[in-house]
Amino acid sequence: MATKAKPAKKTVKATPKKVVVKKVVKKAAPRSAKTAVKFKATKLKLVRPVPSDIDIAQASDIKPITQIAAELGIRADELELYGPYKAKIKLEILERLKNRPNGKYIDVTAITPTPLGEGKTTTTVGLSQALGAYLGKTVITAIRQPSQGPTFGIKGGAAGGGYSQVIPMEDFNLHLTGDIHAITAANNLTAAALDARVMHEKMQDDEKLFNALCPLDKKGNRKFSSNMMRRLKKLGIEKTDPNELTAEERSLFARLDIDEATITWRRVVDINDRMLREIEVGLGKDEVGHAHRTGYDIAVASEIMAVLALTTDLEDMRERFGKMVVATNKRGEAVTAEDLGVAGAITVLMKDAIKPNLMQTLEGTPATVHAGPFANIAHGQSSIIADRIALKLADYVITESGFGADIGMEKFFDIKCRYSGLIPQVVVLVATVRALKMHGGGPKVVAGKPLAPEYTDENLELLRAGLPNLERHIQNALKFGVNVVVAVNSFATDTPAEVEIVREASMKMGAMDAVVSTHWADGGAGAKKLAEAVIKAAEKPTNFQFLYPLEETIKNKIETIAREIYRADGVDYSPEAEEQIARYTRQGFDKLPICMAKTHLSFTTDASKKGAPTDFRIGVREIRASVGAGFLYPILGDMRTMPGLPTRPVFYDVDLDLKTGKVLGLF
Repeated sequence: MATKAKPAKKTVKATPKKVVVKKVVKKAAPRSAKTAVKFKATKLKLVRPVPSDIDIAQASDIKPITQIAAELGIRADELELYGPYKAKIKLEILERLKNRPNGKYIDVTAITPTPLGEGKTTTTVGLSQALGAYLGKTVITAIRQPSQGPTFGIKGGAAGGGYSQVIPMEDFNLHLTGDIHAITAANNLTAAALDARVMHEKMQDDEKLFNALCPLDKKGNRKFSSNMMRRLKKLGIEKTDPNELTAEERSLFARLDIDEATITWRRVVDINDRMLREIEVGLGKDEVGHAHRTGYDIAVASEIMAVLALTTDLEDMRERFGKMVVATNKRGEAVTAEDLGVAGAITVLMKDAIKPNLMQTLEGTPATVHAGPFANIAHGQSSIIADRIALKLADYVITESGFGADIGMEKFFDIKCRYSGLIPQVVVLVATVRALKMHGGGPKVVAGKPLAPEYTDENLELLRAGLPNLERHIQNALKFGVNVVVAVNSFATDTPAEVEIVREASMKMGAMDAVVSTHWADGGAGAKKLAEAVIKAAEKPTNFQFLYPLEETIKNKIETIAREIYRADGVDYSPEAEEQIARYTRQGFDKLPICMAKTHLSFTTDASKKGAPTDFRIGVREIRASVGAGFLYPILGDMRTMPGLPTRPVFYDVDLDLKTGKVLGLF
């Protein structure tokens, strides 16, 4: 079962067996008795050659979401339906299931990918389908909701692919239940509140500000709102009657006195819009004198998305929103969303988004879809809440970390597992012959263009030259003390000799097992041997430890990641980053974990450097404080937080069949 995580460099030991048995056996029903409705797999309709993802998804049989819930043992009153095939799970279910033991926890990650991706989500889904539809295990796939940026940009959707997908695929890749739209609204409400507050403070003295914030009602009385009471508590003012505040207390309460040069909060939108990276606002006639530069990030890079992914319940989410830092005042103190008075409204906008979404795979196994931060510019994990619910309902929970193990897996352990208190028994590391050939010196791989012959023809020498990338990722996973199984995601052009080289090399490099998997073409049946290997590995002991203790300095934590995971020789800091490190240390944020924003295409900050590079340094351009989410956010190299569209985006292929109402062209 998933176990509680302990501090860095200390082995995580399971709770003594005697205690667990006494607590669990008496109060919890056996796992086999969890569900009253027997699971029934959905039979695949395999076609050759394999059709497009959307054609497979639209041709598949699909169970009502109420059946998926019933098979898991979710009660009708614990479900909020969004049509016949998707629903939200109410958080109250955790109270009912609190005494149940957790299932096994498996994290799927990958080697450094090509720009095409190496089938990490496809492997996650295929593994789940194998466990549930072929090996009789209760399993839940726990993954992120994709951003519409890549869906309409280059990469396409993120529902998996081939015969290993989450369905309805169109809903999954587009609006789903509106969670990302809620995040966008909440983020931009914060930005609007911040800009308006700066403007109004410039135009009014302290008395006018106080009177505007606490106006007289018709009876001549004033009162503080609940949000204001939280700010008063932060300031150490215990009075509850506005009329009792001294002139000094009124000034302290009403004037935030924001240093505009320290504003870090930006607006967001969930599309790739490069023209919004840097903009000037405040150009209207009513805002004369208040123009300033700002910019947009992609919505999934918002701190509000990170809070959603890392929160543990509604109360915790409200507290985290209040702690989000938007700027620093002229006294050097952090200004938060709570100070702006907007944290309560953000919580209201997010009150439904906190509930995980329930969907299903092509073979009828359940999937939770919740939160969607990128792993290169955010922490790249699905939500803690979804995982906690899933671990109470299933024998096995298969989650995934974004991009390669140097980014997503490291953040999974050092950020997500710190806050959830859970660690997985197994890391599944996805590798492909294609990516390893690229790391061995193969021609450039470009999305939308045909692969060079080196990738489609057998080339053992090129493949062997790329194996150091695989080895480094295996070594990194083993540093955390977790069992590693390599999944060789096999494509049609791979030869038996090629996949066997990868399999044998993985075992020599320290993996517990390495299995060739054909789940894209064959669904769960193609991942059955992988599932058996994962089951076996999940029963083995682990010796988990974090990469660094939180007590280390900001620089030491950054440099530990750079040295131990990337293998960099050192770290260089811009003057801006140096100033930010000093400021965050003064403000008491130096004990937070680190969330590196770095290209996913290389161990270095240069996406063109493939393989397992050495003799390089990394540069930290700036550092942002995501205090509500609970991490510091160094931006390395020229990493951008707003992607751009290419000349030929995939939205050219997307349309609607006006006769049938079916979506066309998504992949």
